[in-house]
Amino acid sequence: MKKFLKLMNHSKVKMVIILTFLFFVYTTICAISYANNVSTDIADSVFRLHVIANSDSDVDQNLKYTVRDKLLEYMNTLCVDCISKEEAISIANQHIEDFKQIALSTIKDEGFNYSVNVRIGNFEFPTKHYGDISLPSGYYDALRVEIGEAKGQNWWCVMFPPLCFTDVSSGIVPEESKEDLEDALTDEEFSIVSDNDSNFGFQLKFKILEILNNTGLITAKK
Repeated sequence: MKKFLKLMNHSKVKMVIILTFLFFVYTTICAISYANNVSTDIADSVFRLHVIANSDSDVDQNLKYTVRDKLLEYMNTLCVDCISKEEAISIANQHIEDFKQIALSTIKDEGFNYSVNVRIGNFEFPTKHYGDISLPSGYYDALRVEIGEAKGQNWWCVMFPPLCFTDVSSGIVPEESKEDLEDALTDEEFSIVSDNDSNFGFQLKFKILEILNNTGLITAKK
């Protein structure tokens, strides 16, 4: 301790310590500012569909997928020609009761009597992977469909730009859909959310977004 205090009394050592600390603070502030801007820009560019099952039982999870397929079939007829996120949200709002009735009808046809809650809002999402596209955790605008008690695992996709498609079994995002997402984001943002194993820099930036979002240092909540 005495040696440390003695070093601190040395003007050059003190200056190095102060400069190191200031550099750390500056770097941290820059990282938070960068991550906050990117996270917000990504969240502002997409509108998500979010279907939550009644429970994690096999029958409830299978029902979730059946409801999902019916919703996708209907949604793809509505949003196929949307040119902006705002237009997609407006159309979804106009047809929100239709989404609910389709879900209720599907549930009834499958032999269940669960209630359905459908709403559009700004919701918190963990990091999600959709084929070779990943979205960092944060708050996103979404059409949320809650089946029954909505305590089961969820399924999601992106309504705008249209990454949702009827055949989701392959887990591969079509090239046309990725091009739509690329058009909605900046080049750097798209590089961050798309799998880029060959570029360590973009992997690191995505990891920074994850860490800062998960620790609550940044959010895109509205």
